[in-house]
Amino acid sequence: MPWTASHPWQIAPFRIFILTFGLAIFGLGDALLIESSLGNAPWSVLAQGIALNLGTSIGLATVMVGVIVLLLWIPLRRRLGLGTVFNILVISLFIDIGLHLFPVSTHWIQGVGYAFLGILLVGLGSALYLTCGLGAGPRDGLMTGLHELTGVRIGRIRLTLEVIVLTLGAILGGTVGIGTALFALFVGQSVAIWLGVVARSTSR
Repeated sequence: MPWTASHPWQIAPFRIFILTFGLAIFGLGDALLIESSLGNAPWSVLAQGIALNLGTSIGLATVMVGVIVLLLWIPLRRRLGLGTVFNILVISLFIDIGLHLFPVSTHWIQGVGYAFLGILLVGLGSALYLTCGLGAGPRDGLMTGLHELTGVRIGRIRLTLEVIVLTLGAILGGTVGIGTALFALFVGQSVAIWLGVVARSTSR
């Protein structure tokens, strides 16, 4: 991609714009899943559970989760990039903005629409920020670090981590439901489709 960095601290105005735009879209997608009332993405289930128990916004709870995950990077010897920091701050901010912008779903059809639109936005946002090359997000860095340490496949590590955070989040009161299942089933395809769209649009 024309905006892809050669190292994770290579700052350029257009690259920062793409990174921020992508992460903002990701955060709005997460907010739509939450407002669907049908079940959140796994890490948002945990953030919502923490928010409910501490009396904070879900965005602030997302920052807390991100910082905790970054602390787990230390023994894994992962290196921060600009995108890592932006990932925590921008997504969290736009989750809270989205929760103020989007009304809570009052009908299951509206909820399903929210969920699928949220998955599409998370896929697009992921495709944009991943192609910036400015470093992994906290969760992705944790997964790749554990993969390199243990040799266990990324998919298995992702599943294990998401089951853990989903269970903990549900215990704390986060919303789990069909939206959570839809996210698990379709978000990977959404990211792949948008990566293809971005690649084709920039190769013209």
